[in-house]
Amino acid sequence: MKTFSKATASALAATVADFGSLTFSVQVLHIFYPYGVAIGAFLGALVNFVINRHWAFEAHEQPLPGQALRYAVVSTGSLLLNTFGVYLVTEKFALFYLASKIVIAIGVGVFFNYPLQKYFVYQKGRGKVSGKNHESIPT
Repeated sequence: MKTFSKATASALAATVADFGSLTFSVQVLHIFYPYGVAIGAFLGALVNFVINRHWAFEAHEQPLPGQALRYAVVSTGSLLLNTFGVYLVTEKFALFYLASKIVIAIGVGVFFNYPLQKYFVYQKGRGKVSGKNHESIPT
């Protein structure tokens, strides 16, 4: 549960970056909200990766290239689920885009991001051979 709590705190920091940039993009820059969702998801992902790597999953000893590639794959899936999910929920149910974003972000975070980050991106022991870092095919 310790890892989940730390990952949740990391997700909260990423959410601040995500929602902050989304709101700024839409309300101040007048960008169409699905584009703002994508911008926010991208910036939130950057914050989340750094915090997760160094603190939540304590995986900073794993080789960066493979880990970053795995994170990019998961993050791209998350960005697509968030962007299209918010658009669909907002349009289908005539909700304010931030209300849709809250619902979709919680679902994507709990059921997609956390499991894939724990078992795929930051998996313990990945990339280590005989006590040394060794990058093989980034799966």
